[in-house]
Amino acid sequence: MTVGNDNVATRAAARSLLSRRDWVYLLSLLIPFVVYDLVLKGVLVFAGSGDPGVLGGLGLMRSDLLFNLGYVLLWVGLFALARRRASRWVVVGLFHVVTMLVALITTSAYQYYKVTGSTLDSDYLYLWLASPEGTGGAIASELTPGILALLLIVVSYAALGPALVTRLVLWRRGWSGVTPRTPVGVSRLRIVGVGLAAYALLSFSLLPGGSSTGASKSFSRDAFVNVVMTAAQVAESEELPEIAAEPVAENPPAEASLTSTAGTEKRNVVLIQLESTRARATTPYNESLDTTPFLDELAKQSLLVEQAYTVVPHTHNALAAINCGIEPPLDRWGTMLLGAREDSVPSACLPDLLKEQGYNSAYFMSQSESFERSPQILEHLGYEEFYSADRMETEGFEKTNYFGYEDEVMLEPSQKWLEQQKKSGEPFLASYLTSAPHHDYLAPSERYGSKNFTDNELVNRYLNSVRNQDFFLKKLIDQYKKLGLYEDTVFVILGDHGEGFGEHGRFQHDNVPYEEGLRIPMLVHDPKYIQSGATLKGPVNQLDILPTVTDLLGYEVKSGTYGGSSLVRPMRKDRTLMFSCWNESGCLASLKGTEKYIYHFEDQPEEIFDLSQDPTEHRNLAGQRSPEELEKRRRELLEWRAKVNSKYGMQSSE
Repeated sequence: MTVGNDNVATRAAARSLLSRRDWVYLLSLLIPFVVYDLVLKGVLVFAGSGDPGVLGGLGLMRSDLLFNLGYVLLWVGLFALARRRASRWVVVGLFHVVTMLVALITTSAYQYYKVTGSTLDSDYLYLWLASPEGTGGAIASELTPGILALLLIVVSYAALGPALVTRLVLWRRGWSGVTPRTPVGVSRLRIVGVGLAAYALLSFSLLPGGSSTGASKSFSRDAFVNVVMTAAQVAESEELPEIAAEPVAENPPAEASLTSTAGTEKRNVVLIQLESTRARATTPYNESLDTTPFLDELAKQSLLVEQAYTVVPHTHNALAAINCGIEPPLDRWGTMLLGAREDSVPSACLPDLLKEQGYNSAYFMSQSESFERSPQILEHLGYEEFYSADRMETEGFEKTNYFGYEDEVMLEPSQKWLEQQKKSGEPFLASYLTSAPHHDYLAPSERYGSKNFTDNELVNRYLNSVRNQDFFLKKLIDQYKKLGLYEDTVFVILGDHGEGFGEHGRFQHDNVPYEEGLRIPMLVHDPKYIQSGATLKGPVNQLDILPTVTDLLGYEVKSGTYGGSSLVRPMRKDRTLMFSCWNESGCLASLKGTEKYIYHFEDQPEEIFDLSQDPTEHRNLAGQRSPEELEKRRRELLEWRAKVNSKYGMQSSE
């Protein structure tokens, strides 16, 4: 009887693809892996702000379901195929490493989406590998004890779990030694069939679902699939439009210089860039919000721009636009290029232009210099001296985020440098970058306390960070007054970019093409010539700063033409402003008059908003426009993107 049962078991094992031991070993890791992956995606789908419904939610998880089924069959086939000891060890090793990698990427994608509202792509992973010291802080700031514990459990179980579970099951069931490691007589045709089924399921998982919910295609794909697809994507489906020349291209500003006129005055210039400060977070742009009372008072004695924008919502791209007067690199790799190559900037920037006129220059930042090669980037923009938080005395100053301190940490080195400049009698350009409102919004409170602006804890921390920045601004202006430099200095104060808090499902700034991410405060404070307040409606952008400064100093630009316009001269009424997300192929946008168009590179539907009637951008008018009009707006943006990339020696991937 026992012999008969053993023969039946042996024949069953022979007909099976795998032995009992292999089935237990595989499924002890694959089942938890599949459940883990689907639970994470399910939380984002069903516990998010939207309600996709059961069918819509299943559509959004279709790619995940197909990927997981295909992934299971893939390893079943590989285990069945690898029968020799050497190949078996290779497959087992790959099984653990790949599954662990996929689980880690899935966890990262989940947390990235929770924090930013955007899907994780390969570019972000590449950036982390290329600049771990810069992006590491951003990642570490979101690694809560719960997430760290979860990652430890995932890694530990993926490494040791299958072996322990297999031993336990075989011992409890009494299967040890009953069947060989791999059944004999398995048909290769069956293995091929499993492989083809795995291939089909994995291929279908590349196709996004959930179109009826309005979610982006990248979100409706499995997280690991989306990362792989963005890594493998070399070209977009549509062809690159023919590039049309712009008038300014005939006289590029690479060799530009300044020439004196009868009205030239070598006054000092101060650029104050307000980190992550959106216009509506400040009192001059939101009277009901008392976050920046000093900036509000200063605005009443300044030229205030009502509608001002960044070009790319990322700090170093914004700095390039402000200082160099041309469109900055439009994505992450262009930003890295700014710090990698001395010839990375295709224009003469403000520090170099003024240096030729006898100006000294210095750059101060209350942040660490490790992020994106800040010293190299600022050197390539032309600054002679560089002061970061790493080179300042930080004792007694609170952290404002994972790489910055209270902005007042800049006051002491600023005063020492200004005293040297005053003693030399030479004019100067001084630039300051604050850090307080940058994610993760630690909102220092020991020095000035805090206020309750809103019941939303995250937004309240942000607004208190903006308030903290305002105290620094007042002390900095007072410093210039005490040193006797105030009256002979032109101050330009503006945001580098805005900040999103889920108004359109996105957070922070890099991938936010809406007003909260692009619209910034901007004012020009000139104690000598602008003594009473004035208002400029706009729209303008950061490219207008360089021509404004040279105009106020009384210089003319020769041997080159910049694309911006001086804020103290009549503005063109037919001007079109162009914008880009920092994520490559993340989004592009354009503003004509009051109408903004947003192109998401086929990841989600195009959008058109009339800002005069819909300032919060919640009524998409794209469905009311003809296909020809949408095509024209899209083509203009892609042409602009291609031309900007060509200036930096980069090739667009359309």
